[in-house]
Amino acid sequence: MTGKNPAPRAYEAVLHSIEAELRSGSLKLGDQLPGERALAERHGLSRASVRDAIRILDVLGVVRTSTGSGPNAGAVIVSRPAAGLAAALRLHIATRQLSVAEIVQTRILLETGAAEAAVIDPGRPATRAKLDEAAGLLERMDDPRLGRADFHALDARFHVLLSSLAGNAVIEAMMESIRMSISDYVAESIRSDEVWEPVAEVLRGQHHGILAAFSAGDGRRAARLLREHIEWFHAETQG
Repeated sequence: MTGKNPAPRAYEAVLHSIEAELRSGSLKLGDQLPGERALAERHGLSRASVRDAIRILDVLGVVRTSTGSGPNAGAVIVSRPAAGLAAALRLHIATRQLSVAEIVQTRILLETGAAEAAVIDPGRPATRAKLDEAAGLLERMDDPRLGRADFHALDARFHVLLSSLAGNAVIEAMMESIRMSISDYVAESIRSDEVWEPVAEVLRGQHHGILAAFSAGDGRRAARLLREHIEWFHAETQG
């Protein structure tokens, strides 16, 4: 009959139970979930349904599964929010329901917002360490012998690192998920090394300008430079 909510899938009982235990604190990071047999008996489900629930939690980045015996075997509670978000984004981009252009626009909003929200005190040890790490990434990217794949990986780390200066774990996780969701599209957008080399040269200069703004504590200038940088690269590679 139409108008009724679909019946809940069997594995959802396991997901709801684990969520409740995490919320209450009876389950926490590093804890091992009971085995499939125990969970199946607890919820009155088949082991196949329990297995489905564990696989979903693995994809969502809530558990890490491994075979064998010992404290690290089975399903262990972890927290990798970017992995789950990235997996969902990649699939929805592939269905064409989300476009790369929309993901890029979201990235701009996140990065510029994070830059403006960041309270940058270069004298603070934690901030100084991040700025120094960012400078080290740029030094590695300045090497003309660096391959494209390595450049893209370092570039992504640079942007996520600067976003972390806002001190917002959700922004950082979303930035990492966006990076992971479009990494293949970015790599495939450059047709050859001959096309890539002049693009990389511009990117290097833009990166140094962005880091200089952060190091000076000028979040508004950093935000403006980030927007120009991302929009330029997207236009260059989509042309």
